[in-house]
Amino acid sequence: MSLPAAPRINPSILSADFVNMERDLGRIAGADLVHVDVMDNHFVPNLTFGPQMVRRIQDTSPLPLDVHLMIADPDRWAPEYAEIGAASVTFHLEAAADPVALARRLRDIGARAGVAIKPGTAVDPILEHLDAFDQVLVMTVEPGFGGQSFMPETMPKLRALADEARRRDARVWLQVDGGISMDTIGQAAEAGADTFVAGSAVFGAADIDARITQLRDLARQHRHGTDSLEE
Repeated sequence: MSLPAAPRINPSILSADFVNMERDLGRIAGADLVHVDVMDNHFVPNLTFGPQMVRRIQDTSPLPLDVHLMIADPDRWAPEYAEIGAASVTFHLEAAADPVALARRLRDIGARAGVAIKPGTAVDPILEHLDAFDQVLVMTVEPGFGGQSFMPETMPKLRALADEARRRDARVWLQVDGGISMDTIGQAAEAGADTFVAGSAVFGAADIDARITQLRDLARQHRHGTDSLEE
């Protein structure tokens, strides 16, 4: 399954109806990837899906999976999600013992390797090893719960990532997750994001297809620089 060029809208199924998951996956078929939040109640104070559920989502989803692991010990557990067939597996810098080695292992299995940082985490360690990753996720809320307000103070980290990616000509996706809506997606796009996780902004819309198109168009209108980060 080919992956789309930027800007990408990845609806978070954390805002879907878990009882009618297959139905809701079908409702977002016009999006780019399906964002799947895996939380273990250790790294973050919430519990969601595990490998069995993600495997079932993989079997029924019309779109590739963009798995975000908010878990302890991703060095041990992240490769299992790549083996399930997720197109992209993102782990947290704060939880990984050896982020570069883990990214290499995910790539070897066949997944895109992503690394995420919380709002309070410095971006410098990623800038030093940017070529090791296929995606960098800058959390624009504190991870663990949906429905939080967008944190504009995280935008300088996105700008630093976008500038370094251009300097290196790195084909890395820059993703934002948290509080992304019609009112905030432009700020993130201007700062350099090309991949946008949206939960309630998508699933809460009366016309989901139209909302996905609107979000994508807004992101495109506010694009930072050129298309050099696309792949």
